[in-house]
Amino acid sequence: MLDIGYSLSNRFPDPPQTDYRRADAHALRHDLFCGDVYLADADADADADADADRELSTAWGWVPVLDFAWALCTVVEELDRDPLGSRAARPQYAELDFTESADRMLFRRRFGFVEVSADWVGSEERPLSFAHAELRREARDFLHDVLADLTDLHEGLADNPVVWDLQARFPRV
Repeated sequence: MLDIGYSLSNRFPDPPQTDYRRADAHALRHDLFCGDVYLADADADADADADADRELSTAWGWVPVLDFAWALCTVVEELDRDPLGSRAARPQYAELDFTESADRMLFRRRFGFVEVSADWVGSEERPLSFAHAELRREARDFLHDVLADLTDLHEGLADNPVVWDLQARFPRV
């Protein structure tokens, strides 16, 4: 089972003068809401599967969380461009790069499954693997959950047209 989560950083707070209602896409994606993110294979039956409870996570404190959620939804859509969809035998690749860093999350889709690995993880670690449909559903749920949390924390963010467009572009599945 795929679990996507985040935590906001106290080390990199948003500027106190921020007008969230009028913040542009660049500010929302790169300058605000810093923290850490993770993707985890949280299998309830850990004894039956050696891959259970593995995760890819950042521990940097400066990852723009909303940008990660937004980019993850975009990556999932990029992996679905082959007209054969889950029947496509030819691998499809995408990557998610992190602002201010050379680190990347790497995605490889073949048939209906996506393998997720990261530059900062040792090469001996096997990639996480999820069904593409599950990754799409969880990525969109994560985006909407992040937006709900952030709009609860920051007055005016729910009235930002960029947020409206983002919610319309990636509706919950």
